[in-house]
Formats: sequence, structure tokens, C-alpha cells
Amino acid sequence: MNQENKTYNLTEFSHGAGCGCKIEPKVLKEILHSNVSGKQYENLLVGNSSNDDAAVYDLGNNQALISTTDFFTPIVNDAFEFGQIAAANAISDVYAMGGKPMMALAILGWPVNKLPASLAKRVLEGARSICEEANIPLAGGHSIDSLEPIFGLSVNGLIQKNMLKKNNTAQAGNYIFLTKALGSGILSTAQKRGHLKEEDQQVWLKQLITLNKFGALLGEKAYVTAMTDITGFGLLGHLHEMTEGSKLSAELYYDAIPKMKSIEYYLGLNCIPDATYRNWNAYSAFVKIDEAVDAMQSFQLLPDPQTNGGLMFAVDESGLEDLSRLMAQNGLQDYCKAIGKFIPQSETLIRVKK
Repeated sequence: MNQENKTYNLTEFSHGAGCGCKIEPKVLKEILHSNVSGKQYENLLVGNSSNDDAAVYDLGNNQALISTTDFFTPIVNDAFEFGQIAAANAISDVYAMGGKPMMALAILGWPVNKLPASLAKRVLEGARSICEEANIPLAGGHSIDSLEPIFGLSVNGLIQKNMLKKNNTAQAGNYIFLTKALGSGILSTAQKRGHLKEEDQQVWLKQLITLNKFGALLGEKAYVTAMTDITGFGLLGHLHEMTEGSKLSAELYYDAIPKMKSIEYYLGLNCIPDATYRNWNAYSAFVKIDEAVDAMQSFQLLPDPQTNGGLMFAVDESGLEDLSRLMAQNGLQDYCKAIGKFIPQSETLIRVKK
């Protein structure tokens, strides 16, 4: 059969899916650790010394450059949708710093002997549609012949330096908010196994391609003290980065955490990504789950790897009323309830309460 006329399911050509194919935390820590002291750069505001979402460089005059890159293997079978999701996920890191994206470059790896070039073209078209929604150009990029399909973006953005949001600057007493429901990794596994129902497919896809534009608005608010986005390490991993970096602990209110529809149905089918186990093994020592909370479901959901997940941010109590108004104005009224609170550091970094 002619390669151009054949139907292809992209997920069949990759071992992982979306942010679930990230290198596990323990191995990544080993890779990044070095005893060699590198040169210090005075204008580098955020770099490898923290576990933040992007690098930030001081341009002077209270302006800073945000620079990030993100790419992964297919999480969906459709090439156009793959490009949309990968682009939205990469751009999210700029929003997670409170910034405004300005330009993107494409990163493409394509098994040219297995998949037609026309599919790669569709991936780029999907990415371009999201870049246009973010009002930035997809200005170029780089491609290689690879064993698996890989796609993502390198994205640059700008922010006023005094508005920069980091993931390690939360304060005790701050409330924790999340702008998207958890469970995209579970539904991704359900899709790969052929269990995902059509009505859930559309809700899942919409979340995966929705830009986290709200982060640029949060960057303007002084009452937002810290921010990140939820991706491959799950809520648990990214909250661990926030608590450890801020030298705090956190209480999570499990019932208040937004969860994707039908999540219990797919958990009943054991649709759990492999990365969930890796994440749990990396962070479970820092977590205490109260007896009133369903421990098994907490294990299945809190470390669930998200692709283009929601923004998670810390809010001073003085800003709660204004935040509620801002979220309602931007279609996020369903996420106005705090999912937790930062507290002074204790032996347990994260306590999961009912």
C-alpha cells in the first residue's frame, strides 16, 4: 500500500506518551548533578540552580527574557492534534513564569522510513494553529530522522522583572490553586488501550490543547507569590518542587482537587501510566495521606503525569477576592476553590487531607 494512503496511529510508533515519557525524577537528578562548578552569569535570574519551568535572563530596564524548550512523543494518534498539544504544552512554560510568549521554533524528529512526510506537515500545521492562537510566529526550527516521532517547541517570552513568578517563592499561609482537572495521563492510557469513550475523548482533547494564557494575567498580580504548571511529574512532583524550593510544607485538600470526568471508570480498568509508579516511588517518602482519604485513588491520581496540565499557583489571602473575580472573568469559575495551603515546614512536606 502507498505510504501516503495508509492510515497511521502515531501512538503505535512511540514507547511513551506526551509528558509521561519524561525521564524519571531520580535519573534526571543524577543527570543534572555535577561536581564541576560552572561560570556564574550575573544576568541569569533563573537557571539550573532551581527546578523551575524556564530559564530567565535579565535584559535590563526591568525587562527579562524567558526561554524554554519542551518536546515529546505522541499522546494522540492524529498528527494535527499532536502538533497542537505539543505546542500548547511548550508555550505553557512561559505562562507559568507569568510571562508573555513572543516567538517559537519547532523541534521535529521523524522516522522518515516509517511515517510519510505529509503527517509531519500536519504536525507542524497543528503547532502553527496554536502559535497563532497565542499570537506568536512559528519562525523556524530544526528536524532530524529519528526512531520515534518527536515534536515540540523552543519558546521565548518577555516579562517585567518585578512581575516574574518562580516556583520556589511561596509563603506560609498562601493558598494553592489549580486551573485544570487532573487525570489526563489516565485518559491517555485509556486511549492507547482502546478504552477511551468518545464523549470523554473530546473533553480530554480540549484540555490538552487549551493554552494556559491565564498565567500572563497572574504575572501582573503581586498577591500571586509562586507559580508552576503541572506536567510529567504530576501534581505531587511539582508541588514537591514548590515546597522544597520554598522551604515550606503543604496541606492538600483531596476532595477539592478538580478531577476529569469518568476518572473512576478508567481507574477501574487499571488505566494507569507507567510514569505514575515512577513518580510515586520518587515522591511518596515526602507524603502523608490521612486515613479519611482513599489512599489507592490518591496514589493513582496525584502522581498522574499531566500533559499541558493546569497552572498551580500560591496566593496571598489578601488577593482571594480579586482572584475569584479574575478567574470568573476568564472562564475558570469552576477552579476558584483552593486545593490546599502552604504551611511552615515540618517533617512531612505534603499532607493529603480529606
